Amino acid sequence: MAARRPVSLLKKGKDDIKETYPEEPDRFQEDHVDPFLLWCVRKDSSDITFQTARPVYNEIHGTLYPATFRPLDAADMNAIITKLYGVEALALLAGGRDIDLSYEVMIDRWSRQRFRVNITAILADGRDGAQVTMRVLPSEPPTMEQLGIEEDIKQAWHPRQGLVLVTGPTGSGKSTLLAAGNRMMLERPHGCGKMLTYEAPIEFTYDTIISKRSLIGQSEIPRHLESFAHGVRNALRRKPEIILVGEARDRETISAAIEAGQTGHTVYATVHTTGVAATVRRMISSFEPAERVERAYSLMETLRLIVTQTLAPRIGGGRVGLREWMEFTEEIREEMLSCNFEEWASRLMNMVPEKGRSMEHSARMAYDDGLIDRRHLLTYVQSAEGLRKIQEEDDARRARGEEVEEFPVGGAGGH
Repeated sequence: MAARRPVSLLKKGKDDIKETYPEEPDRFQEDHVDPFLLWCVRKDSSDITFQTARPVYNEIHGTLYPATFRPLDAADMNAIITKLYGVEALALLAGGRDIDLSYEVMIDRWSRQRFRVNITAILADGRDGAQVTMRVLPSEPPTMEQLGIEEDIKQAWHPRQGLVLVTGPTGSGKSTLLAAGNRMMLERPHGCGKMLTYEAPIEFTYDTIISKRSLIGQSEIPRHLESFAHGVRNALRRKPEIILVGEARDRETISAAIEAGQTGHTVYATVHTTGVAATVRRMISSFEPAERVERAYSLMETLRLIVTQTLAPRIGGGRVGLREWMEFTEEIREEMLSCNFEEWASRLMNMVPEKGRSMEHSARMAYDDGLIDRRHLLTYVQSAEGLRKIQEEDDARRARGEEVEEFPVGGAGGH
């Protein structure tokens, strides 16, 4: 049986949606990588994916578009990976390791384009291959205003001490929101003192942000320190006012973040959860049952703000941020501490719409403003009142003779 030849997904000249790379080489060499990446950036790509036996893909406003005609073979991938990380990358991948790093392309003497990179071994056409995912990073952190962050979040963003959590699924803009918050604190008239960040990898730098009363030190995990938990312990020896932990994903890091918040620091961290209640439940469940009670109450004493963010497709192109949040005021913390921690998740689900803002409310506002369509609104509807309002709107449309497309309700908004 003849070997199957790799076939491009496109026929040249047939893709009328997005153009492919006009200078596509017959074989990718190391010196082709940087010019190709800069072309992708000019095409407004947010993510670039190289994968064995597939064309290169650009993600533009949440949709994937092939950026090359020819699928990449092993030699292409070796050249690309070596350019991004070095020859030792191939041995790491063969040993079952994935690789996280930051990468930058110098555009000229004064400007550079940065990327967040993950390299992971995969199976491709029955053989070992690799996938390289590159997130395009802005040249400087955005502002809270550019992201459309609500005033209530901005006002609660910098407590005197305690724990601020930014949560959401992968690719929901958590790091971007944290960077905007950092910029806001750096640009305040009196600055923010010493800020230490521990990130994997470093995504945003603050070289262009002028702040005479602030000093920021950024460390990359594991390049500069071995773990996030080690980073928090390191920070406590360096007398910072603010500590940023790129991801609180294990018991050791969560414990260290809580302890830092209890000792007078303001600590920011990201968590892969959706919703205020789910975040508290997830953090408590990370501890062993024997220590869960003590750690739960320490967490609640330290919590100051939880913001959950997701990105929904915007009508007309692009994406819009939808956010659920609640500030943990002294009154709310006391109410939680007065009851069993096993009740917290259910209480918080009822409390968020009244004391903060639910994801459903944010989606409804975006829908009413014409930013998202009905289909995406329905994925966030959870409450009986929200369902009733949609039913009334649908009945009114039917009464006017309009067609109403049916979609499942509550598919993506569950917390």
